[in-house]
Amino acid sequence: MKTLEYTVYGKAPAVVERPTPQAAAGEVLVKVAGAALNPLDTKIHAGYMTAFFPVTFPYVPGTDISGTIESIGDGVSGWKTGDEIIARLDPSKGGAFAEFAIVPADQLVRAPNALPLAEIAGLVTVGGTAWQALFEEHAVASGQRILVHGAAGPVGAFATQLAVQAGAEVFATASAADVDYVHGLGAVKVIDYQNSRFEDELSDIDLVIDTVGGDVEERSLKVLKQGGTLIATPMPPDAARARKAGVEAKFVFHRSDAVRLGHVAECADHGAKVRLDRIVGLYEGADAFARQARGEAKGKIIFKPQL
Repeated sequence: MKTLEYTVYGKAPAVVERPTPQAAAGEVLVKVAGAALNPLDTKIHAGYMTAFFPVTFPYVPGTDISGTIESIGDGVSGWKTGDEIIARLDPSKGGAFAEFAIVPADQLVRAPNALPLAEIAGLVTVGGTAWQALFEEHAVASGQRILVHGAAGPVGAFATQLAVQAGAEVFATASAADVDYVHGLGAVKVIDYQNSRFEDELSDIDLVIDTVGGDVEERSLKVLKQGGTLIATPMPPDAARARKAGVEAKFVFHRSDAVRLGHVAECADHGAKVRLDRIVGLYEGADAFARQARGEAKGKIIFKPQL
């Protein structure tokens, strides 16, 4: 099979022929339809995550996959060949950017039907992060006022959709070019952060989802009601500063969880979508990694190994 891999941190990934792996006990072999490129993949590639996700070279990157079950290892029940699935792999092991991937059976989730199978890979980490923030670190409910920063980005867009599905009143920040897009996700008000300051226009917010970081975190404390919550995804927020302001601050770093991913799949079947930047083949891997690392991707980059 073809894999996209690298042998040294920072070296451009290249396509290599490798033997197709065999599913061991408790595992399945998946024919990959799509695999999503995440910021975490480029950080691992750059060598920034060695303390958290050490890898063994040669390393096939990628965690978020969709595909069909090709074969099943011993002791696996409830699945059959041909089943369409989504899953998130262990970042230290990787393996998604290949024609076939080994997946632990306890991480399998049935693919939602609302999107093309290859594109569904784009919602795995994006949707899981949004769900974790909204429903595990918080408890979003109908009528709550939610502010999503970076609402045109993959996580922000999915968080906006999930909060709207939960009945929340969603406000958002985005660039002028993305205002209409975010309105289309269900936000009642979208503030162009390039020309307006959100803290001058909003108040009494129950929850802020901050996917941007920087001074946005401190400024967000001004719009939260007393007892409100700020949840950040770029880096841990200043909890002491938040307490001084009378609010709570939390950090979300996505963890693989099949139950959570199952909820995300249900939301996708109810209309939540992921924004795509482009679909590429494995031979375009070096360019895709560079585009993601430069912050140029407008949505998810999806590898389609069969291209």
